[in-house]
Amino acid sequence: MISTKGRYALRLLLDLASQNSDEYIPLRAIAQRQNISEKYLQIVIRELVQAKLIKGISGKKGGYRLMRSPEEYTVGEILYLEENSMSPVSCLLPEAAPCDRSSICPTLPMWEKYDKLTKDFFYGITIQDLLDGKV
Repeated sequence: MISTKGRYALRLLLDLASQNSDEYIPLRAIAQRQNISEKYLQIVIRELVQAKLIKGISGKKGGYRLMRSPEEYTVGEILYLEENSMSPVSCLLPEAAPCDRSSICPTLPMWEKYDKLTKDFFYGITIQDLLDGKV
């Protein structure tokens, strides 16, 4: 299941992209338009800034803006950044210890295929695709 954090990160980037502006957009304005708590958005936005997906400045004219054009952001990079895990099973987590059963597990190929389908799906959709209703 995609968490609120992941969904809000997408909404935040969509909001910034829909402003079609090089100006910095105040977090308060985004929170109001998206009907999301400003305090919660501060948590979400921190990771987006650290990952250099968006840029923020403080001050009177401060706010946030995209670092790239909307067609250069994929849903996958946003969700995989914000979610603790998108793996369908624990043995496919990056930090998982090698599984003793992997060589004899009849379900592992299915989970690997599902994991790949999910990644391919989300990395194949851009923020611009969502704005254009192409999904």
